[in-house]
Amino acid sequence: MPVRAAAGQACRIAATRDGGHPGADCPFRPGRASATRAPMVTLQDILAARERLRDAIRPTPCPASDYFTERTECAAVYFKLENLQRTGAFKERGALNKLLTLTEEERKRGVIAASAGNHAQGVAYHARRLGVKATIVMPERTPLIKVSRTRDDYGARVVLKGANYDEAYAEALRIQQDEGLVFVHPFNDPHVIAGQGTLGLELLEQWPDVEVVLVPIGGGGLISGVACALKESKPGIMVVGVQTSTIDSMKASIEAGKLVELPAAGTTIADGIAVKKVGELTFPMVRKYVDAVVSVDEEEIAAAILTLLEQEKSVVEGAGAVGVAAVLNGHVPQAKGKRTAIILSGGNIDMNVISRIIERGLVKAGRLVQLEVRLPDRPGMLARLTSRIADLRANVVDLHHERAFSKAGLGEAMVEVTLETTGPAHIRELEKALEELGWQVARK
Repeated sequence: MPVRAAAGQACRIAATRDGGHPGADCPFRPGRASATRAPMVTLQDILAARERLRDAIRPTPCPASDYFTERTECAAVYFKLENLQRTGAFKERGALNKLLTLTEEERKRGVIAASAGNHAQGVAYHARRLGVKATIVMPERTPLIKVSRTRDDYGARVVLKGANYDEAYAEALRIQQDEGLVFVHPFNDPHVIAGQGTLGLELLEQWPDVEVVLVPIGGGGLISGVACALKESKPGIMVVGVQTSTIDSMKASIEAGKLVELPAAGTTIADGIAVKKVGELTFPMVRKYVDAVVSVDEEEIAAAILTLLEQEKSVVEGAGAVGVAAVLNGHVPQAKGKRTAIILSGGNIDMNVISRIIERGLVKAGRLVQLEVRLPDRPGMLARLTSRIADLRANVVDLHHERAFSKAGLGEAMVEVTLETTGPAHIRELEKALEELGWQVARK
């Protein structure tokens, strides 16, 4: 019996030796699911969804990565590029499958969803294609680009309400009751889960010898469908879920053996998987099919986004990059020596966020540095400083010359200079050269 797992960086609970049955403390033990026992989605449901979606959802590529294969201990690394979907994420698989199962009467009533991102766009885009009126409730602080794309590009009615997703969700339920609309849940719906599971079937066709698959976890819709498709088709595959440590509700629920709602967490760049409470449908499926759950922090996610951009030329949002972060930082020992597929679940990331991530990544890599230089306050000193920097082939990005408000003494000036460099060794060379001129140099 394969290991079932839960929590933290990699909580793994092995089956006991008496016939391979899980022990009493195993969170995957049968009978320890939540009180609500809804029927699980089956492989047959996913196969049926595959037929419905065949003409509308094009298979996404799943190329091998030489760079990540060389930089990790995996036998091979493959990336399932769901960021190349029409709406930029896997969500349209589940959204479309749900829409295609509506009756004619339900289509005439219209649909409603609550989302600030990928689910909203998936529902809006395919509802427009099918001639179904869609209403999307978004938090008031949703970025304008997401609002305009959902409303102007995909034709949905957008209602801005609430400070966060939960308040938007409550408003969506109110509108649903008032107007008699059909609610399309982002993860706690069997048709949505089955639609997401088509990704797993597709992956097996592209790489039938894959051994480990890493899947982001938010509410659990994607990993539930994918894990079911993989495990029912090829039981020996290991499925590993990845969450952000900022809000890891699936981990908490598995540890508790029941659904747990976490308090509101701080902000995360993996906002697409920042879910306080996982689904009643997805939780038992994760317990049944998923082998391990690991978590990654914000710095690891940011570095993964930058590495994907730089090495794979792929734009991936925070939620989509968590699997890469887990492998790069050694959180998935199960992948050592294994053929490993990582689902890049979406690419809808704000350009301002990318800009900040790139800047922080450059600082971390030693390719951008800010130095404080204390030098004599007399004519020609600033020119001498910039000339010496130029001699050492560093590029000045920003420079601030301060007298009155600095800690420099009388007759001195403090210069803050931001430089583009080639790396840590280049920075040390610059510091040494400026100190040899008799100036005090400090790195900020």
